[in-house]
Amino acid sequence: MNEDITVYLNKKKEMIDTQLPLFVKKLSAPDALKEAMIYSLEAGGKRLRPILLLAVIEALGQDPAKGLNTAVALEMIHTYSLIHDDLPAMDNDDLRRGKPTNHKVFGEAGAILAGDALLTLAFEIAANDSEDIDSITKLKLVTKLAAAAGPEGMVGGQHDDFMAEGLALELVDLESIHLRKTGKLLTYAVEAGALIGGANKAVTQRLLSFARHMGIAFQIKDDILDIEGNEQDLGKPVGSDVANQKNTYPKLLTMDGAKEKLNDHFQQAVHELNVTGLQCERLKQIAEYILKRTS
Repeated sequence: MNEDITVYLNKKKEMIDTQLPLFVKKLSAPDALKEAMIYSLEAGGKRLRPILLLAVIEALGQDPAKGLNTAVALEMIHTYSLIHDDLPAMDNDDLRRGKPTNHKVFGEAGAILAGDALLTLAFEIAANDSEDIDSITKLKLVTKLAAAAGPEGMVGGQHDDFMAEGLALELVDLESIHLRKTGKLLTYAVEAGALIGGANKAVTQRLLSFARHMGIAFQIKDDILDIEGNEQDLGKPVGSDVANQKNTYPKLLTMDGAKEKLNDHFQQAVHELNVTGLQCERLKQIAEYILKRTS
């Protein structure tokens, strides 16, 4: 991986990592609840969603600091979803990013409440983003975030993914699940960056198409890593998809077919960036990072 993009990702990750716990620490809330929230926020992670949001703002020639609160809010929602995903009633995972999952440390009730708290706090943070963002744009950001995370977005995709365990899906059904379960928050990151950065309608549509292709690519790569990855890199056991009888791209298309589909979506994503007329080198590098990542 190009050292330049690695430095860029690490710098942006450090910015997000610094901000995430600060919003929780200043709350007038039970200490045990804040501890459980911060535990998962500080468990690590690539922070690709908030970084993608900031990179879009940069591609539009704007100061990424304008979108920092929205980026933090987005990562909080992603973290809440992981806490709940790991629960015994869902994927029943003991490890997340190499550490015991939240419910293993704070109990199931504590984990559920920590997730609930992160979800709701995220909207408060997004609604109070930079004073440089006008009220109409903030309303759009919050409304679109709710749609991306809710029953028509991530949660709906999680529901259909869970209900499809043990069933044989067609490719179109699998893509529908992952466009919502994984893709919606990635698409929101790009759309929020476009809103904050002031993109016009034509550019926004190209960016959204880029995001949809990357959302599918991200999930295909996850499915591949669950088979070919290793626990040390992933921070969790491999093979959980097979154990949970989940529908995956390698299962449906074979491993070679899944890798071909991954590359197809990557190429289409890069094409959409090429026709925006923007300086999108960072976004292309992030897309390549998603393609080649090992965790």
